[in-house]
Parts: sequence; C-alpha cells; structure tokens
Amino acid sequence: MARKTRLETESTHAALLDAAERVFQEKGVAASTLNDIAQAAGMTRGAIYWHFKDKSELVHAMCERATLPMEAMFNEITAVAGDDPLGSIRKLTVHALRQVAVSKQQQTVFDIMFHKCEKTGEMAPMFEREQESRCECHSKMEILLRDAVKLGQLPPDTDTALVMQILHSFMVGVMHEWLLDPGAYDLGRHAEAFVDTMLTGLRVAPPRKLARPVAAVVASARAVAPGKHEKIAV
Repeated sequence: MARKTRLETESTHAALLDAAERVFQEKGVAASTLNDIAQAAGMTRGAIYWHFKDKSELVHAMCERATLPMEAMFNEITAVAGDDPLGSIRKLTVHALRQVAVSKQQQTVFDIMFHKCEKTGEMAPMFEREQESRCECHSKMEILLRDAVKLGQLPPDTDTALVMQILHSFMVGVMHEWLLDPGAYDLGRHAEAFVDTMLTGLRVAPPRKLARPVAAVVASARAVAPGKHEKIAV
C-alpha cells in the first residue's frame, strides 16, 4: 500500500476532527465512541488510532485546533503589553469574545466542552493537561495585572491573584451562558460593553489584599521577641 503524503495525512486528521465535532455535538462525549466518529468521517476505526491514541487525545486535539487562534493572540499581546497592560487585557478579552461570536467551530467546541463533556473517567487525562495550560495562562495574565499595579492602573493593594480569577470567571461565564442561547443577544456587538463594564469595576473597586489582623501581628511579634513582662513557656 502506498504511503500517504503529508498533505493526505493532514487532510485525514482534519476530517476526523470535523467528524468528532459533529458526533460530540449530537451525542455528547461520553455517549460517543471512536467507531461513531470513524463512521461519520467515512473511515475505518484503524484510521482514528493512527492519529489518536484514545478518545481523550482526540478531544484534546479538537480543543487545541479551535483555541489556537486565541492562544496566538494571547501570546502576542502578553509579550508586548508595554505601558498599558489593562489596555492589552481589554484588547485580548474583547477579541476572544468576538471570535467566539463569529466562529462556528469555536462555538461548537466550547459548547461541547462546557455542556456535553464530563471531566472524569477516560477524559480525566485530557483535563489534567488542560489544567496545566490554564495555570500557564493565568501566570502570564497575572504578570500583566502586576504591571498594571506598578503603573498605577490598579490600586497598590490590589490582589492580582483574585483579579485573575475574576477575569477568568467573567470570560468563561459569558461564553458558557451565551452558548446556551446565542440568539439572546449579539455577543460580537456587545463584547466591548461587557468588557468595559468589568474592567471599570476592577479599576474602581478591585479585590484588595487583606491586612493581617492586629491580634495576629502582635502574636507574631511576641513569638519573635517576647516582652519583658511575658513568660516564655517551657
């Protein structure tokens, strides 16, 4: 049998991912089998195993293909934030929401991952990899937030770790809910307003780093240097 060219291999790979999106969208990930996907792609089960070790790896590849444009934009923006880190965050979040609003592929994949995929059993390894990527993304975003504090765009006592969680929850929440009813409003049209509302709130009243209670500070000081009227326990 003639060996497939690189172009043929890439074409088969893409066709399998296309079929996976259709099958997962219709049946959900847990209820779908690799044989279902092979049949939807008009291929044999062996073709899937040539490209993917198991269903978890297939789902990961499906997600990676859909989110690649977002990741490229994220890496580009975080690398050149300059003197306006909050402006960079705004640009990134608006772009991400608008991209979801116009990309049928991203809508399908995010809908599958949000609403039709369990994070246990055979899918656990995939979500472990996703968690690693998420932590890396959060770290880069928090660098931008710390820069925003240094430049006076956020108050000096801003808890940047909590702000990062707010940003992530905002993005995931908007996409999750919009995908349940895309006809409720035009996400692309309102993306800027959504993001500006969220960022305005962070500028005015961000979560603050909690000061240590006075009692805890006193106790700590006494532990280090007991006063002359205090007895040291023996």
